[in-house]
Amino acid sequence: MTTLLLKNIQRLATMDAERRELSNAWLLVQDKVIAGLGTGEAPETADRVIDLSRHVALPGLINTHHHMYQSLTRVLAQQGDLFDWLRTCYPIWAQMRAGHVYTAARLAMAELLLSGCTTASDHHYVFSNDVQIEDEIRAAQELGIRFHAARGGMSVGESAGGLPPDHMVEAEDHILADTRRLIETWHDPAPQSMLQIVAAPCSPFSVSADLMRESAALARAYGVQMHTHLAETADDVAYSLERFGLRPGDYAEDVGWVGDDVWHAHCVKLDSAAINLFARTGTGVCHCPSSNMRLASGIAPVREMLDRGVPVGLGVDGSASNDSGHLLGEARQAMLLQRALGGPAGLSAREALAVATVGGARVLGRADIGRIAPGMSADIVAYRLDDIALAGALSDPLAALVFCQPQRVDLSIINGRIVVEDGQLLTVDVPRLVEAHNQLSLQLIRGES
Repeated sequence: MTTLLLKNIQRLATMDAERRELSNAWLLVQDKVIAGLGTGEAPETADRVIDLSRHVALPGLINTHHHMYQSLTRVLAQQGDLFDWLRTCYPIWAQMRAGHVYTAARLAMAELLLSGCTTASDHHYVFSNDVQIEDEIRAAQELGIRFHAARGGMSVGESAGGLPPDHMVEAEDHILADTRRLIETWHDPAPQSMLQIVAAPCSPFSVSADLMRESAALARAYGVQMHTHLAETADDVAYSLERFGLRPGDYAEDVGWVGDDVWHAHCVKLDSAAINLFARTGTGVCHCPSSNMRLASGIAPVREMLDRGVPVGLGVDGSASNDSGHLLGEARQAMLLQRALGGPAGLSAREALAVATVGGARVLGRADIGRIAPGMSADIVAYRLDDIALAGALSDPLAALVFCQPQRVDLSIINGRIVVEDGQLLTVDVPRLVEAHNQLSLQLIRGES
């Protein structure tokens, strides 16, 4: 048994049921789980002891929606809305090969880890050339992030009334068969699992209702989570009305995509009836504030969702529709955006952090992450409080993380393993990765790959 003691923690936010915040706290990790915590005098012995007297600590942040391959194509279609941006990017993404996806995933995961993210779900739906989900799984295993691999797919191309080019879609039988293969090969449902598979047809405008229904049946037969995009923009809603004769919430219910095993990304245009449906059924939502602003999609009614009991998590979304991958920064944007929508009480700093931790765990169907309590997975992050950006904000160290400039994490522990220490990622050579990633990015955009 290996033990790790974090002592003298200036402020520890547990995100437990009582939302306890402890000062001068200690936390003991045994192997992969939290063994104990308290205040004052810490246990005397441990294999390793780390002093966090200048830190605020909390559960690792949870990213519930991403498209990691998009880190290769940032700052494109700068004035485009969702559909224009997609049409610009599709031809570039179609040229990707396994090496592109692997390197992009490593870069995106490194960026997330340095922001304080310890669990990430990636929604991958472009399977051009030799690309497989295993390209991302290998990256996750190397970098040490807890990973939910969402096997996406597009099956309705332009000629059939969808948005993606015909040459980028897959046969629905193949999407289902590959999702089944991935579940049987990789999915680990056990507590402290580092890898789970998610069934994730891409969006209403790129897959058929039949594929949605068949994917739901497959997922529920295996007991895995389900994920897709929904109600992201006004154009998205218009497509659903024209194609299916249903608003997004009604469409989700019609194809079996409501329940506590489902979460939808964006939901910017989700109406009040759909919010009630999601609350009643425990259907989750991933809020992606920066992406929604970048593409002028609108402001998701997160305050209303939370007040009605909808499970809400946080996501950075695609690295090319956000152009960033800083999950703590997304918590700040979520807080500010709800205030822009509904006044200064729109969302508090602590509510934003709850969405980024325990909210994300609920959305992913995980009872073993998102909180600091005995028996929970040892996913813990700590940020230094003596940075210039937080000067003058130490009267409330936890709120400072959200109100002030988003910080790089100083210490990150995932499943009991130190992954970031002294602000440095230990599992990859970041400068070398950035150099390789930039080279692949330019080649891809120029059509040289």
